[in-house]
Amino acid sequence: MFTIHRYPHNPILSPIPEHPWEAEATFNGCPIKIGKTTHLLYRAMSHPELLAEPRIPKSIIGKAVSTNGVDFTDRRPFITTDEDYERYGCEDPRVTKFEGRYYIFYTAISNFPFGPDNIKVALAISDDLETVSEKHLVTPFNAKAMSLFPERINGKICALLTVDTDRPHTKIAVAEFDTIEQLWDMDFWNNWYEHVDECTLVIPHNDNEQVEIGSPPVKTKEGWLLIYSHIQEYRNGTPIFGIQSLLLDLKKPRKIIGNTNKPFMVPELFYEKIGTISRIIFPSGAIIRGDMLDIYYGGSDTHCCRASVNLKSLIGAMYRQKDIVTRFANNPILAPRPKVAWEAHGVFNPAAIELAGTIYILYRAMSDDDTSTVGWAASTDGVTISERGSKPIYVPRGIYENKQRPGNSGCEDPRAVVMGDFIYIFYTAYDGNLPRVASSFISKADFLDKKWKNWSEPLLITPPSVDDKDGCIVPGKTKAGYVVLHRIDSNICADVLPTFDFSKEKVSRCIEVLSPRRGMWDGRKVGISAPPIKTKKGWLLLYHGVSPTSVYSVGAALLDLDDPTIVLARTALPLFEPKAFYELNGIVNNVVFPCGLVKRGNTLYIYYGAADAVTGVATAKLSKILETLS
Repeated sequence: MFTIHRYPHNPILSPIPEHPWEAEATFNGCPIKIGKTTHLLYRAMSHPELLAEPRIPKSIIGKAVSTNGVDFTDRRPFITTDEDYERYGCEDPRVTKFEGRYYIFYTAISNFPFGPDNIKVALAISDDLETVSEKHLVTPFNAKAMSLFPERINGKICALLTVDTDRPHTKIAVAEFDTIEQLWDMDFWNNWYEHVDECTLVIPHNDNEQVEIGSPPVKTKEGWLLIYSHIQEYRNGTPIFGIQSLLLDLKKPRKIIGNTNKPFMVPELFYEKIGTISRIIFPSGAIIRGDMLDIYYGGSDTHCCRASVNLKSLIGAMYRQKDIVTRFANNPILAPRPKVAWEAHGVFNPAAIELAGTIYILYRAMSDDDTSTVGWAASTDGVTISERGSKPIYVPRGIYENKQRPGNSGCEDPRAVVMGDFIYIFYTAYDGNLPRVASSFISKADFLDKKWKNWSEPLLITPPSVDDKDGCIVPGKTKAGYVVLHRIDSNICADVLPTFDFSKEKVSRCIEVLSPRRGMWDGRKVGISAPPIKTKKGWLLLYHGVSPTSVYSVGAALLDLDDPTIVLARTALPLFEPKAFYELNGIVNNVVFPCGLVKRGNTLYIYYGAADAVTGVATAKLSKILETLS
């Protein structure tokens, strides 16, 4: 698991109106280091030529330098359109140093209107990255992106390229050469193209998705790392651009040994959403910097940008090494009791607290008529149930949680916090019309004595006429005040209150904390899981994310200690997703949904509902989760 850190001063390169050759856009930059200097080759686009026909912008390859990888100077044209095969543009360079020379592949546009037959790959070669010594047209067929491996593999020169980029069934493939001259040998390529399927990397994607190489391959001790572009909904007019990664075998570059399987970046910030073509991020280069991998990418076809990720964490996620979160082997720990009417239909989505060395699990219990109440169970070791109540400990009492029509109703998805001498429960109060967040409290003494009649009168804390659920309070007063987290529509919101006396204070604002990331595993909806826990680095919040295909997974975010409305970090991929049979199959399939989190030393016990039917528990090391958020 890992976190993506965008450079806080992005974009690192933007158009300069006073430079006509790059006045429209500067994007898709590919870096290469020479000593302590980073050279960035990038696509530079001019404004349309007013006396030209057709009147369209034209791209060339620009070059800039930096001593720190983000502050670039000395911008100048490097590869220009002086050959017939590139007359209408040179685009998207990838540069590799190979056996003492620099090989820059780029997209060459030979004619207008643009189409598969006039979009091909070309190559510029430089001895010093100051001047171009020779240029060649490379592919006789449609292709856009190509890059060279920086060393021979099994004695062969190897390259990656995207084939038939502008036709259906795009492929990323590997080509192997005996000599450099074969790179621009048309007979070689015509023969290779006839057998392209044998050279294609097997990357899962459907006919409505597009894949294209991004960065040149980066060598790591585990394998060749490739950052690539994955575009969802490519052919229906609403493309979703994302970034993924592959790990290729060091000696067999056609063999994929690791894959993130999901986009870990999508357009989120303004420079990725607004530009020449909006809502685009496109990876174009990568460099290892200490423990980090710096990913260079284009934002909205206008800017060059950079983001960083811990290299070890990225590769660990691709390898599918031991998960950070480990399920209890004897899950589920709670299942419906068919002869107990109030929980015969499901026991799931549990809160959890610890008192006097015992963990108490407060679970949502659903009857056959779909009425939800709160059940009770206890565990001393955190995974084995030692006691379980015969009756619900909390039942619907207000009109706003009593059934108004057939279907779901009641007290759903409890979250609980211990503050002082009291236990506060927050839950979704639902009458079948509109969900709202309600709260009640009980003293610790009454809870331990099982005096369930002593729960306080429930109070609604969210406004009427708003679909609002998944609520709780951050357990403790922060410098900002008492922070209530809740979900409106698809977003996690917050409000800051001077007290948590809900007879006087109500939630009245939505300070946006987390939103769905369109195209990612949490792209449809997000909501909190368990109440956050306090750590030295910040408030650790587990949250559930819902994918466009309605898969419920769990991620993590780190919130500021003084002001928990500020997000410090957020996991790029899920910590925990449905895999076990009881998570994949149930009343609602493909769901893991925690509402309870207990910390014992460095171990977190995560209590979750599985497929809206049963309750499971999983454990994780707090230090490992915090490491992924650093």
